[in-house]
Amino acid sequence: MTATGLRAVTGRHWTLRVGAVVLALVLTVLLLTPWIAPYDPAHQDLGQRLAGPDAHHLLGTDQLGRDILSRLMYGGRFSVSIAAVTLLLSAVIGTVIGAFSARRGGIVDEVVMRTTDLLISIPDVIVALFLIAAFGTGYGMLIAALTIVGWTPFARLMRGLALEINSREYIEAAEALGCSKAFIVFRHVIPNALRPVLSLGFLRFGHKLITVGGLSYLGLGVQPPDSDWGAMLLDAQPYMQRLPLLVIAPGAAIFVTALSVTLIGHGMELKRKRRTDAT
Repeated sequence: MTATGLRAVTGRHWTLRVGAVVLALVLTVLLLTPWIAPYDPAHQDLGQRLAGPDAHHLLGTDQLGRDILSRLMYGGRFSVSIAAVTLLLSAVIGTVIGAFSARRGGIVDEVVMRTTDLLISIPDVIVALFLIAAFGTGYGMLIAALTIVGWTPFARLMRGLALEINSREYIEAAEALGCSKAFIVFRHVIPNALRPVLSLGFLRFGHKLITVGGLSYLGLGVQPPDSDWGAMLLDAQPYMQRLPLLVIAPGAAIFVTALSVTLIGHGMELKRKRRTDAT
């Protein structure tokens, strides 16, 4: 095989494939956790506090004698599900706002874009911290806070795509037939912009996952007795020198999961750009 052919095979979609395989493995483990986790994540055995890895506890135990592997598996269900729900809500809200903003134009479009610019300029964690501190913790508030700060990238992307789509002939034909703005947006604009939005969604998932973990690390995310990867990092901080796996395990889980989804998004974006260039 020539060097050019080798690059075509290994370089074209390898990020998409590797990311998909790793993510599939992670999701499979998380879905099967209730059946394959070796212990109840809340079960305490003070006689086994901070024990190293052995045949009974593959990753050791924490400061309360809880199995680290079991906590990692159950905690991942919270981390990934919260990140996924907030990402889905952010994508839907941002896509609809961006499409209607471009369709409406004028002062409405100007206000929406200036609001988007303002929210994008403020770090997500800062806005989420303010909202959670003001209105309290809990799953609902955590999801709401992350959604409020997460829709803006999708709105900006969708607006740009919609402005280009609005100039196409089939949009003009729909307008000539008297179709409503809502019909045009949901029937023609959004469906023709889904690929870039989907790519952005995968690229943003890692950011959401890290933000969820960061808020839990600050004590503002998942609350006891439940736990997620960020909360595990918080609990492990005083004992990290004695048993580094307490920190390494949840940190590696966040990194691997975020990286796998980012690779999928990167691969999808490269694939989309190649198709665009080909046309």
